[in-house]
Amino acid sequence: MKISARNILTGKITAIKKGPISALVTIEVAPKVAITASITADAVKELKLAKGKTAYAVIKASSVLVGVE
Repeated sequence: MKISARNILTGKITAIKKGPISALVTIEVAPKVAITASITADAVKELKLAKGKTAYAVIKASSVLVGVE
């Protein structure tokens, strides 16, 4: 598979919190550095995601927002 996104981080799935429609999947991409993605519950099944499995966080964003108090 080829994709246009250039920000691809490899890691291990550390948690999957399933809901009836969506799920939160946490991928540890470096020691003590994790990214959490919200995906559909169906995608979790289709991708056969499981804790401890290698996965990729593919990030494609047109902008990054930063805020401070």
